[in-house]
Amino acid sequence: MENWIPLTHQELRLVWKTFYRDFKFNPSISRFPSFHVPSPYITYDISAYFEDPSLLHAEKDLEEKALLAFQEHMRTDEYMLALDWQHECYWITPYESFEKDEIGEWRVPVLPNGDYDFFLSKEMHWGLLGHPWEQTITIFGEGLIDSFTRHHPILFQRKIREG
Repeated sequence: MENWIPLTHQELRLVWKTFYRDFKFNPSISRFPSFHVPSPYITYDISAYFEDPSLLHAEKDLEEKALLAFQEHMRTDEYMLALDWQHECYWITPYESFEKDEIGEWRVPVLPNGDYDFFLSKEMHWGLLGHPWEQTITIFGEGLIDSFTRHHPILFQRKIREG
C-alpha cells in the first residue's frame, strides 16, 4: 500500500461538494464555527499551542494519538481522506508511513496552522476537523471521540463546544 495518494480531479470535486453541502462549510477568518458537524462532537481550543513555547512537542503527540485513533476505526486495507483546503488532498491510511515535508509536517498537517485541515472517513461519518483561525480541532463520531478519550492528546485540555 502507498500513502499520500492524491485525489483525482473528479474525486476532489465530489469530496468538496459533499463536504460543503453536508457540513454547511462556510470558510471564514472571523465567523465561527465555519462548519456544522453531526452529533456527537467535541471541539477543543488548541490556542495554547500557538501561545506557549513549552508545548512545541504537542504536535508530535497529536500526530501519534491521531494515528492510534484512526487505526481503531479502519481496517489495514482501508483509506481515509486528508483534505487541505485550497491545496492538494489525499487518500491516506494510518497503517503506512506518514512522510514529512521539508518543514517537518505531514503533507496535510493534523494541527491546523494556516488552512483548514480535515481527516475524514471516506463516508465522512467520523473525522478530525482543524480550524486555523478559530484555533480549534473538532472530533466527531462516537467511536472516534472514544478513541481520542483513551489516547488523549496534550492539546485537548479545553473543550469549547459539545453536541
